[in-house]
Amino acid sequence: MMALLLTQRVILDKLNFEDVPEVLKPQVYEHLEDSGVAFLAGDYGNSM
Repeated sequence: MMALLLTQRVILDKLNFEDVPEVLKPQVYEHLEDSGVAFLAGDYGNSM
């Protein structure tokens, strides 16, 4: 649930992906990818 909230904040430009807690980054990235906006995560997806 927290990952969805943080995903929405990233999409709305209220939070930078870099500021997402490390433990939640994989889930937030997955939600961003599902929403078609994975580019908001910067290079995170390329480093996996």
